[in-house]
Amino acid sequence: MTDSTAEQPDLLRAWHLPERTRVVEVGLRDGLQAVEQPLPTNTKLEIVDRLIAAGVQEIEVASFAHPKVLPQLADASEVIAALPRDGGTRYRALVPNLRGMERAAECALDEVAIVIPADDGMARKNQNRSTAELIADLAEVGAVARSVGQRLVVGIACSFFAPCRGQVSEAERLRVVEAALEAGAHGVYLATTTGQEHPREVYAGVRGVLDRYPDLDVGLHLHNRNGFAPANALAGLSAGANWLEASFSGLGGDMWFPGDPAVLGNMPTEDLLHLLDSIGVATGIDFEAYRLLAEDVTQLTGFPRASFVSRGGTRRALAEAEWPS
Repeated sequence: MTDSTAEQPDLLRAWHLPERTRVVEVGLRDGLQAVEQPLPTNTKLEIVDRLIAAGVQEIEVASFAHPKVLPQLADASEVIAALPRDGGTRYRALVPNLRGMERAAECALDEVAIVIPADDGMARKNQNRSTAELIADLAEVGAVARSVGQRLVVGIACSFFAPCRGQVSEAERLRVVEAALEAGAHGVYLATTTGQEHPREVYAGVRGVLDRYPDLDVGLHLHNRNGFAPANALAGLSAGANWLEASFSGLGGDMWFPGDPAVLGNMPTEDLLHLLDSIGVATGIDFEAYRLLAEDVTQLTGFPRASFVSRGGTRRALAEAEWPS
């Protein structure tokens, strides 16, 4: 745990932050899909065990994209079949389309997520279909999920900003939210897909959805290209977001965008936990146990360390250091 101060409750009230929030770990899907060399199934299950031991309660464990597209995640069914079931952990998998949903329906999952870009250009580039075409299939995806008792979560890619274009409008964002609700979705998350989003538009976007649908479970998926992910996380929570999504070691990436590949990933979960812990927003996750896991994942994948806490250390480590003699 990081150190705390007596002023935290006043800070939470001043910034309209919750005393507790949910953190969804997406490293096993969104993170590992960017790692060229697949990890063995047993290694993935060992990571799940350590996530649970650290207190992580919501994990996106796999994707049902075609194995030829994502060979790193071709063992989705095997991973899900071997997951521990006695700790109350909620397991989610990504489904790219109706066929993926049908495969997921054969597995013991608590929920499935499907991603629909608010921006039509991204939809065509990433999924070879228009946003309208993706929305048209959503009701059937929802029906299959309901038939097997799986919750449906709809992720809205490019919720705020899109490549090769710029700002995304509230109407485009709400169009996907409305379609998600019509399909029976239990929740939606707004994604900062490009990593160039800023706190003002994140706050307005989350608040706009909740003003329209105050009972909707709304999350925020964080990328960190411009270094604003920590500020965007706080903006989302201040606006009323119910959960935040991040990836161990910052693994994950975007489709091709200009810029240094070293900054194209998700927000590192260890940095998110470090931030939330320091200001008194509880997550139920043991920061130190999680940090050690993230360090080991970095070693396993061979990716350079992306998080600030892994490169710069913690306050405690610095406070306990001794001046060199």
